[in-house]
Amino acid sequence: MGARGQGRPVAVIGAGAVGTSVASALARAGRPVTVCGASRRIERIEVTEDGSTETWPVAQATVPDDITGYDTAVLAVKAHQTDAAAAWLKAVSAPGTTVLVAQNGVEQRERVAPHTDGAYVVPAVVYLNAERTAPGRATLRRVGRWDLVLPDEAPARALAAELSAGLMRVGLEADFATVAWAKLLGNITANPLTALTGRRVDVLRDPGIGTVARLITDEAVRVARAEGAALSAAHAREVLAWLENAPEGATTSMLQDRIAGRPLEYDALTGAVVRAAERHGIDVPVNRLILALTSAIHPGQ
Repeated sequence: MGARGQGRPVAVIGAGAVGTSVASALARAGRPVTVCGASRRIERIEVTEDGSTETWPVAQATVPDDITGYDTAVLAVKAHQTDAAAAWLKAVSAPGTTVLVAQNGVEQRERVAPHTDGAYVVPAVVYLNAERTAPGRATLRRVGRWDLVLPDEAPARALAAELSAGLMRVGLEADFATVAWAKLLGNITANPLTALTGRRVDVLRDPGIGTVARLITDEAVRVARAEGAALSAAHAREVLAWLENAPEGATTSMLQDRIAGRPLEYDALTGAVVRAAERHGIDVPVNRLILALTSAIHPGQ
């Protein structure tokens, strides 16, 4: 295995909207990108932001053995697709390697642990609002202060420096649990409510939907505090205000998946809240209802 740094290839497992956006930053910083197992041939990735489009050439790995010896991987498949990516994760996982998990939720490390023996797993809180427009192509909208937040740990700092060199706005946070739960507040409102209504994020400006969003986040704050996150009702209000002022046309991954007839990522979001609530004996009736409704949507509907 070669030395870490500029010029070393990075494996991107899941070249959807987020994976393509993160890959573009690493490519801009000088890391050759290898896209893993895409269903169609991808020779370049393309990201459009504020009407300007940039492209970068990429390699494509067709079997997991193609990425053996890589020192960095980005896992950007949906949470419920993690087990399907197991062979790719195992191929790249070894002592000294880093796996950036760019997935929603608060259970990233627990989710990938069975497949990443020996690798250092860096969970990421993703704030990018990215929309896949074609294989290897994405439209990127940046919202808020950060694009990604990583835990303030040595391997994460090295990766953050590379991403920052590629113009990704990356924050490092010692209290990562609080940041992750704060982001989850947004995901458990915007994702299911857009998927269930068939509308983009601006649906949260409707008074009735806004009321449901407040009930969802109020329950989740109680659960987050029981899990050790330093959240309050004020955090929930900040998250909802941020969503209500999202850029025009902002969408969610769950809405995109429903439109495309793909399985929905409800278990890593609302499911995580319900599981944690059960551990602490907290009643979360609205989140249970949202979980029941989203789990009843089947691919293709």
